Amino acid sequence: MAKVAVYDMNGTQCGELELADSIFNVDVNVAVMHEAVVAHLAERRQGTQSAKTRGEVSGGGKKPYRQKGTGRARQGSTRSPQWVGGGVVFAPKPRDYSKKMNRKAKRLALKSALTSKVQEQKFIVLDTLAFDQPKTKDMQKVLDAFHIEKALVVLADNGGNVILSARNIPDVKTTPAELINVYDILKYDTFFTTKDAVSKIEEVFA
Repeated sequence: MAKVAVYDMNGTQCGELELADSIFNVDVNVAVMHEAVVAHLAERRQGTQSAKTRGEVSGGGKKPYRQKGTGRARQGSTRSPQWVGGGVVFAPKPRDYSKKMNRKAKRLALKSALTSKVQEQKFIVLDTLAFDQPKTKDMQKVLDAFHIEKALVVLADNGGNVILSARNIPDVKTTPAELINVYDILKYDTFFTTKDAVSKIEEVFA
């Protein structure tokens, strides 16, 4: 089984943790991770954009001038796309951008992303992460102990004070263990978590 060091909040190693090979030591599949990221970003699109075609704008029922003899180009409607106030050619309409991805492929992508962080030694586990009161300075002090600038902080519970302490730090995001996704894991340089959160990940994604 893969092993990682366990640290306290001051950056001092205080033990080791064995990781489940079925989640943190799989063959990294880059293609399926790419598919998961594309699907994640597609699902974030609202798809609410809309414009009117020439059949939906008002007016334009009458031919603006006679066909011949004016010296001008022939026109059939003032609501044609080339007219001011006319309809839009191939107007965008509300649509669903989401992409289907098989459940097993999603799970493989997540395991591949987690494995890649372990292999890159960007997977940092703390014995515990908690604050008596929300203070950005305290959270920054913990990150500085590990020389971290861009991190995904994964928590086993709602971690109220930790979330409040981290929310004003640029390039730091907090998330519950059961809501991690491939996009966030790959976007942030360091996967910063606790022993309890690792246990939760192994329980949910086993």
